Amino acid sequence: MPLKTVQNMLSRYRLGDETGHRQDTPRHEQAESVAQKQCLAELHLYLNRLDPAEIASILDELPPEDLFLAWGQIDDSHADDILDEVSDATRDTLATRSSYLGAACVVNAFELSNGRLSQTTIESVEDLEGIKPIWVDLVGTTKADRRKIGQFFGLELPDPEDLTDIETSARFYVEENGEIHLHSDFLLDREGSSRNVAVAFILYRDILFSVREEELPVFRLQRLRARIQAGSVSDGMDMLLDLYAADAEYSADSLEEIYTALGEVGKKVLSEKMTDEEAAQTLADIAEEEDLNGRVRRNVLDTRRALTFLIRRKLLSVPQLEDSQQILRDIESLDGHTSFLFDKINFLMDATVGFININQNRVIYRLTILSVIFMPLNVIAGIGGMSEFSMMTRNIPWPLSYAIFTVGMFIVAWITYVILKFYENRHKPRK
Repeated sequence: MPLKTVQNMLSRYRLGDETGHRQDTPRHEQAESVAQKQCLAELHLYLNRLDPAEIASILDELPPEDLFLAWGQIDDSHADDILDEVSDATRDTLATRSSYLGAACVVNAFELSNGRLSQTTIESVEDLEGIKPIWVDLVGTTKADRRKIGQFFGLELPDPEDLTDIETSARFYVEENGEIHLHSDFLLDREGSSRNVAVAFILYRDILFSVREEELPVFRLQRLRARIQAGSVSDGMDMLLDLYAADAEYSADSLEEIYTALGEVGKKVLSEKMTDEEAAQTLADIAEEEDLNGRVRRNVLDTRRALTFLIRRKLLSVPQLEDSQQILRDIESLDGHTSFLFDKINFLMDATVGFININQNRVIYRLTILSVIFMPLNVIAGIGGMSEFSMMTRNIPWPLSYAIFTVGMFIVAWITYVILKFYENRHKPRK
């Protein structure tokens, strides 16, 4: 069993270490040191022949003192796969003595180079040494990853999953050490699964830290712009304002897509005929656009609150204040569009429901016609079933009498139908 084998090797190492402490002769200490090195070499070869899942299961069972010893014998090329397999408790324990970040996270640091952003992918804390970033972007990081990066810069990075539990009024604040915290929602517009993603911003020592769980189009767009356009940003606050500006632009693009989608829906709704199946699909399309419009409205509201906080706390320079006011004006114009779209959505919803009611009225109308046609037939059929009818037709063979009676019923039904169509045509509006 691999666990037993590793435990035996570690026990041999510990035994040699204890024996070396009890002996005082340098020669004995040298012999024991060679034996320990040999034991560690065997452990190194054995562990690196195992699958990452097997190594992870072994590490999860080891106590902390043996865990660090075994982890030191694992090649760096296998570290990513093993860290993905171990438990959270083991990963957090290893994080206290390792500077390597997890494979699942994506951390990028951006520094200014000739007025443009230069991107550096961070795989370990050592990669941060020697650079002066103005923006550190963290995506999908674990608690251990955030602790390592936070310790390097001297701050505590929050967990994005905990941001939704924070009261709205407490999402924007300034710490005593000068940290500026802003917890904002950014729109992720995907067909069929649009949602708002929480992002934590920390501005500390002119460095912007952004922490989130997944990639967002706004951040990709801003990274591309900052790398191409020289002089677009000069510090972390400029970077933050540009992200909010890009978020407003992204919301505007989403509203344009809603306009286009509702235009296609409007063509169907304003057509002369619509089946119940088409009406049901139309209602689903309208509901999806209404949900997206609501998310856009919530997104721009959150952005407005963040910018208002920065202005109210006087954290912006004069050029940055002008930029933030321009973003607020753009957001104000978006509010009018979202209100108009809500009205348009309500109109299309009412029109679609009206088509459904018309289709139901048509069905009820047909049933009414049938009931009116068969009403006199029921009366005649009742008379035909009476004994007086048999007395009146006793001299006529019954097949003939009932045949004449049946023909008479059809004639009455036809006359009733003709009368109904005549009155229906009279009440139709003339073109």
